[in-house]
Amino acid sequence: MSLTKEAKLEVFKRFGETESDTGSAKVQIALLTERINQLNGHLRTHPKDHHSRRGLLKLVGQRRRLQTYMQKNDLEAYRELIKELGLRR
Repeated sequence: MSLTKEAKLEVFKRFGETESDTGSAKVQIALLTERINQLNGHLRTHPKDHHSRRGLLKLVGQRRRLQTYMQKNDLEAYRELIKELGLRR
C-alpha cells in the first residue's frame, strides 16, 4: 500500500529544493497526494474496506492542514503546487 522507495525519490527530485529535501511542505503534500491516489484506486476495487477508508480520510485531513499552512506562508508556491498536482482546492 505504501509508496516504493523509487516513487518517493522521484517525488523528492520533482518537488524538493534538493534531492534530500524530504520535509518541506511541498514535498509532504506531493507524497500525501500520491498515497491518496493509490488508496482511491484500492477503494474502487474494494469498496467495503472501511479501515483503509479511515486511513484515507486521515491522509486527506493531514494534506489539507499542510495546504492551509502553505497558503498562509507562500501563496505563489501554493498556487503553483496545486496546479501541478491537479488539486481543486
